[in-house]
Amino acid sequence: MIKMTQWLTTAMAATAICFGASNVLAQNNNNGGQGRGGRGNFDPAQMQQRIMDNLKEQLEITDDTEWKAIQPMIQKVMDLRRESMSGMGRGMFRNRGGNNAGDQNRPRGGGFFGPPSADAEALQKAIDGKASNAEMKAAIAKYQDSRKAKQADLEKAQAELRKVLSVRQEAIATLNGLL
Repeated sequence: MIKMTQWLTTAMAATAICFGASNVLAQNNNNGGQGRGGRGNFDPAQMQQRIMDNLKEQLEITDDTEWKAIQPMIQKVMDLRRESMSGMGRGMFRNRGGNNAGDQNRPRGGGFFGPPSADAEALQKAIDGKASNAEMKAAIAKYQDSRKAKQADLEKAQAELRKVLSVRQEAIATLNGLL
């Protein structure tokens, strides 16, 4: 139950980050961008900068020196959160017809949270290849160990960020899915 709660908390935090990004995109689209149907001149670096600017404003940071110290920590947390969730949700919308032969030539997506890790790919390969129980168990264990290591790295980065934030900033960062 605790693992499920942690997973749901992490998924909700990622969703909150995604909604924050979608608000930035929606604002851009209302200012002359091409609507939701097309990517227009979408620039990931520009979107990332808008997200960072939005966080800086929400955290009420007005001193550039303070921001230069905190921004890399925020970026690290965001990157590690994305990595810790990569590959999650990849099987939710797969073809359930039983014959995935047509899928073999198509590149695999990463589910909701980015491209899959090598361990996620190995587990998917074991599933697709109907590996033996022993091989499947080994692939599961490797995948879970990888996720635990990524989660530990994320928690360490979050603790480092928490050390430099005021209590108010910590509350804001928590609501924004950083902590």
